Amino acid sequence: MRNCLVVLGVFLSLSTSLFAQQIRGDYLETRSADVYTGQCFANGEVNLVGNEAILAWHVQSGNWDGVPLEGLTVAAAVRANGTLGDPYEDPYPAKSVLLVDDQANPRQRAALLDFAKHMGGDLLNHVEQVVPVPMELVVNHEQHGVAMLRAGQFAIVQTRSIGEKDHLCGNEVTFYPPLTQLAHSMPAVALTDSYSGPGLGVSWDLHGKRSAFVGAFAR
Repeated sequence: MRNCLVVLGVFLSLSTSLFAQQIRGDYLETRSADVYTGQCFANGEVNLVGNEAILAWHVQSGNWDGVPLEGLTVAAAVRANGTLGDPYEDPYPAKSVLLVDDQANPRQRAALLDFAKHMGGDLLNHVEQVVPVPMELVVNHEQHGVAMLRAGQFAIVQTRSIGEKDHLCGNEVTFYPPLTQLAHSMPAVALTDSYSGPGLGVSWDLHGKRSAFVGAFAR
């Protein structure tokens, strides 16, 4: 009987732990270098650009460590020491600013920040500032690659799908993978990729680059 209770306790503990991490939603990422590109274009950008990025998660359903996060959004603006994704360069340590949904209560805010750091890994190890702002992240599930992020007055991203006119050399591939683990993703064109917030010592305003990913996460 005692052994049965021990096994039951372990099962309940594991079930609770797994349940605490059930979370899914939409993801948007931009980089200051093309991610969908040919080798020649990538070689022209490496070590020159690609050290800035924006990562954003919008929770469609679920919770993190038992805290419900449905409908909330968190984003990170990043400045690294080198081109992100370049296998021959170490981009760390990177500096980041976390933009967290101002609709979150204190527990939700803490859970969103922990979730973002978990998903971002080493990229978000050095957070310079946390800024609560109005957040909106919308992914058009009917039109592939179409999404929009607005994080207060600090960050704006708008994307569209890649079309025939975006194949400049005919040998384009997804040259760099996304910066976080995703259930699925697709490269897209960033019509606007803008950050003008605090903490990074730099701002950017880029247009028309094949530098975005639109996807979904599930943990």
